[in-house]
Amino acid sequence: MSKDVLYLKIAKSVTEQIKSDTLQFGDRLPSLRSAQKLYNVSLNTVKQAYMELESRSLVESRPKYGYFVSQSSQRKLALPSVAPMKVAERENTAEVLIDKVFGTIGGTDVTQFALGIPGKSFLPLAKLKKSMINVINRKSDSGTDYEPVQGNEYLRRESAKWALVLEGKISEDDLVITSGAMNAVYTCLMAVTKSGDSVAVESPVYFGVLQAIQQLGLKVVEIPTHPIYGVDLEALKKVLPTLSACCFVTNFNNPLGFQMPDENKKELVKLITEYNVPLIEDDIYGNLYFGAERPKPCKFYDEAGLVMWIGSVSKTLAPGYRVGWVAPGKFKEQVIRQKLVQTVCSPSIYPDVIADFLEHGRYDHHLRTFRKKLYANYLQIQKSVTEYFPDNTKISEPKGGFMLWLELDKKICTEDLFDEAMSQKINFAPGRMFSQYNQYQNCMRLNYALEWTDRVESDLEKLAKMVKKRM
Repeated sequence: MSKDVLYLKIAKSVTEQIKSDTLQFGDRLPSLRSAQKLYNVSLNTVKQAYMELESRSLVESRPKYGYFVSQSSQRKLALPSVAPMKVAERENTAEVLIDKVFGTIGGTDVTQFALGIPGKSFLPLAKLKKSMINVINRKSDSGTDYEPVQGNEYLRRESAKWALVLEGKISEDDLVITSGAMNAVYTCLMAVTKSGDSVAVESPVYFGVLQAIQQLGLKVVEIPTHPIYGVDLEALKKVLPTLSACCFVTNFNNPLGFQMPDENKKELVKLITEYNVPLIEDDIYGNLYFGAERPKPCKFYDEAGLVMWIGSVSKTLAPGYRVGWVAPGKFKEQVIRQKLVQTVCSPSIYPDVIADFLEHGRYDHHLRTFRKKLYANYLQIQKSVTEYFPDNTKISEPKGGFMLWLELDKKICTEDLFDEAMSQKINFAPGRMFSQYNQYQNCMRLNYALEWTDRVESDLEKLAKMVKKRM
């Protein structure tokens, strides 16, 4: 029997044990060496079998502990639908709705499921304060001098050191500092497009990207997107000749939470290289993975310099500092020129604070703690949605990040539901915000990067009751 068939046979055997409840959520699979003896195969065959199970979300690897049956394997609710490709004239982005949702950002007594902001308990506030004091004491100019247009050299150096996933493929000279990830996206769009050009995005897509593209007078092309595998590459290939850029979140996409498989990333890079189309890759959630290791971005596979790789600390350290960066590849000079026109330079204090933290603040330890909390919250919110929401609710299966996408009964309009929920001091992001078309009205995005309390669970139950009442 060939090795390929053997690993699939082992994977099938374990799958059957999970389906029959012989193996249940949290159970540990035999170690690689034990399984090697059990099935009388090579170690590599067992690894392939376990990786196959992991790719199907049936098991999860935990560093130093082994492989365990995942909660996803016990899921009772279906995955969200993939929206069909639309070619009709665009409708309007839900700007009034977006403004209304963002209007809740200062609400202190609101359960904040709506916005992608980590709760304060997730952030290393004391260490950031220490870094701030270090920087103030060190700076003779109190931060009043201009920075180089390319950005703070200290931060570029520390960011390049921390880009371990790229295995040394970028240096401090490759990076440009920006005012957060959205500023980087906007600057990259300005660098590689002109008014009237077409830009591909996922569908559903983060509404900030949608607004940025439209603000620049560009046409949005929404590509059908699978909640596990990401962008439909066949659909993308058909429109690539008409595109001036792609703008995707390949790791823990917002709002679906998928992690595009490595093979798909390689294929995506191959396609954009063939058609010479830049890819603006927002990797802002890349460090917030639930698996064994940080997933590679498309930038890792980019040889032509077409991938403009964006990072930021807005989701992991300090949302309000607005510190981000981009490795723009062959478009570096255009990006620096755009930055000069827009902002001249970045503020000097906050980049120095982040650089100090990256050097001295044990960022790796912070990220490990952050990921553990996030994963615990993900399990909580998934369990609560399954328990409280109607049985026909469809739910995404994020592999990291902190967004959960729900697809409700077609009778439900989440834009109307938002107003009722806000009257109860509960908010969420209605699905209509995530497309230029009149779709996703029965969907919602929930942020689970918040302190999980009895009130949070109770409010989720209240939200579910509002949904049931409308069916």
